[in-house]
Amino acid sequence: MLPGAIVLAATLLVPGVLAQEQPTLELEFAPPLEGAADPLLAAGNKISSANVEQYAPWLDETVVDSVGAGHFEIELGPQLEFPVHPRYLEATGASLGKTGLLPDGGKLPGYAGGRPFVGLDEEDPQAGLKAAWNMRYTYAPDETETAHFIWRYRDMRKDKLERTIAMYGAILRYTHRHSHEPLPALEDNPANLYSAIYLRVSSPQDIRNTQLLIHRAQDDTEPEQAWMYLNTQRRVKRIATGQKTDAFLGSDIMIEDFLGYNGRIMDMEWTYLGSSEQLLPMYAHNQLDLAQQEMDQDGYRDIAFAGKGHCFPEVTWQLRKVHLLQAQPKDGRHPLSRRHYIIDAVTFTPALTRIYDRTGKLWKLGIVAQSHSAFHTAENEAWQGAATDGVSMVDLQAEHCTTLSLKSRMAAKPLRHKLFNTSYMRQMGR
Repeated sequence: MLPGAIVLAATLLVPGVLAQEQPTLELEFAPPLEGAADPLLAAGNKISSANVEQYAPWLDETVVDSVGAGHFEIELGPQLEFPVHPRYLEATGASLGKTGLLPDGGKLPGYAGGRPFVGLDEEDPQAGLKAAWNMRYTYAPDETETAHFIWRYRDMRKDKLERTIAMYGAILRYTHRHSHEPLPALEDNPANLYSAIYLRVSSPQDIRNTQLLIHRAQDDTEPEQAWMYLNTQRRVKRIATGQKTDAFLGSDIMIEDFLGYNGRIMDMEWTYLGSSEQLLPMYAHNQLDLAQQEMDQDGYRDIAFAGKGHCFPEVTWQLRKVHLLQAQPKDGRHPLSRRHYIIDAVTFTPALTRIYDRTGKLWKLGIVAQSHSAFHTAENEAWQGAATDGVSMVDLQAEHCTTLSLKSRMAAKPLRHKLFNTSYMRQMGR
């Protein structure tokens, strides 16, 4: 069933969703693409420094510059319709027009689930804030594990692999749940959390069992809580606000970069810059040529990274409707002047992020490679969304990058609060 038909079927199941509102949801989750029929965008076509200017109307400006400089090439893949979980669609339909937005952007009165705001409008002065909340409350499984999570630090100029770190990761959503029982929220949530992130290093030995825990409060006006367990000190240490913009474990990634933006929405000035059609690294994992990649015991192969320094995901790209969003820190001491997000309109995940330093100069390019979940592992058939296979954060000034290779899955067993507290960190650090 095509996404448009899924959207229609989902909204028909929701009491109170009027017939005139159904087209609004179809345009939101199954937008038509004017450029899809252009022969330049046919599957199999390749974009290189020789022809990148032909494709400039469909590419982010930094991608055009990088391809033009010969840093990497892009192959186009088939046009895929990415799914959105039916419960997320139903929750969006049920909440249409009921979600409010306070002036400081810290709370959403009336929000119950799904996408908080549909039909973004450039003329709406609050459109930037609305887009930020849509990104925060995008659909993802409520309980995910990433047992295979490899970070690689690379020198682009020397094409040298400097360091490899293996981790375990887990994410738990406490409220606004759509994929896992209990719905819509966990009962055991005394801290009134929205979500929690947990990371643990398994190798190399010198930093083994180093751990990170992040609690995201349901109330965005509350300070974010984060802790690290350092194996050298054998204790849990609370992370100060300023440390969240430091390089995480010496990588090119800040804690604040996690999931696109891992901070309080109210701490940024959000500006909606409109929508367009752009090529993004979205594809079917099982249709990629991964023959040269090592196979794990389940038959899974990581995507490759190619181009200068092996810093760029070697996946196919396709045309997508995107939203353009800018975030500027309100705190003048922040090391960044702004982030510019290119957000896939259907999934509302930031596929590309341009990061500018304090002086306003382009500093980094973030790239997220996402597969259609139906073309991923068998255990993710129920995912019904976009599964992240790889991430690259490219420091364009230092010519350095950090790449992440992931094999995420919907948690095989229920994740509960005991995994996401400081006592567990101490236990695992022994």
